[in-house]
Amino acid sequence: MASLDFDLEESQFRTYYAQQATALQAACTAITSLVAAAVAQAGGIDIAKVEGRVKDADECIRKFVRKYRPALEESNTPYDIQSYISDLIGVRVVCLYEDELEKVAQTMRARFAVIDVTDKVTAVESTEASFGYKGLHLDLRLGTAERDLPEHAAYAHWAFELQVRTIIQDSWSVLDHKIKYKKSIPQQLKRRINVLSALFELADREFLQIRDATAAELLQAPDETADPALDAPADALAPHKAAGGSSELNAFTFLKIATHFFKDFEFEPSKVDGFVDDIQAWSPRMTRARFNTLMRETIGVVKRYKQHFEEQNPQGSFNPYTVMRHCLYLSNKTAFRPALRNSAREAFEAWLIDNTDPRPH
Repeated sequence: MASLDFDLEESQFRTYYAQQATALQAACTAITSLVAAAVAQAGGIDIAKVEGRVKDADECIRKFVRKYRPALEESNTPYDIQSYISDLIGVRVVCLYEDELEKVAQTMRARFAVIDVTDKVTAVESTEASFGYKGLHLDLRLGTAERDLPEHAAYAHWAFELQVRTIIQDSWSVLDHKIKYKKSIPQQLKRRINVLSALFELADREFLQIRDATAAELLQAPDETADPALDAPADALAPHKAAGGSSELNAFTFLKIATHFFKDFEFEPSKVDGFVDDIQAWSPRMTRARFNTLMRETIGVVKRYKQHFEEQNPQGSFNPYTVMRHCLYLSNKTAFRPALRNSAREAFEAWLIDNTDPRPH
């Protein structure tokens, strides 16, 4: 029964918390899975992690004392602590970029019933005197229809707090919580904290702009497969370069060519970077036009060998990178000898001999 005796209410809350600990942990696991599934189903959102936790009893009591106790006792309003703690379960979605915060929030609003929303991004940006981490907090629970489903019965009554942050905001939050006595520290230290906070904010903005600039660069990369003029000898490319295009083979121009030959393959950025570095190490003067030409000249032969290889090695792998390595080797066996391991090179050579090397001369 509610009262104004804080010691009594704290003791009752701790008893309640201990009794519910197992159920809370099970509910946290289930709700975290529901949130992760909802974000995955939404698509188009780069997520670093989704994690959940049950807040400890001390943390809950500190929150009650800070946010609710003074006003309740001043108005002589009896209370029980658990009625004011709607976020025993906390779930955190960490995004890569700032513009994905609202995308996650919209997905969650469509998937769950909203109890309350706290926009800490706006709160921090609205004053120059404040410092702290930015992020979006939503108090949620299952929607009415889902609460009635048998599979959700064990945790349908639990509300939870969802925090949505970028990686940068999440990192700042960890550091921010380690700064002691923030409201009482000297002004010069506050200024230093604000400078640091601004640097984190700038990093968030820069990552977003770099992402957008990278996407724009990929769209602007010339499409050699549609420009026969670029198949001309290297010396004939000077006018084209003067007209505004670079003949360099880089990740962007490589992807334009590679995705033309392998339309259904998803090229991972880190592997693309490494492969382009390898090509430039083997042939420092490789241009995008030359790479396109050698692929077109050799890929027919290599695809025939790929079919033979897969028939002989049902469990073997011959992915697009393997195809391109063989194409490079076939175009210039001296320069691109390192593209294939000894065993792969010997097997390919044996097949070429047996099948009459049909390369153009």
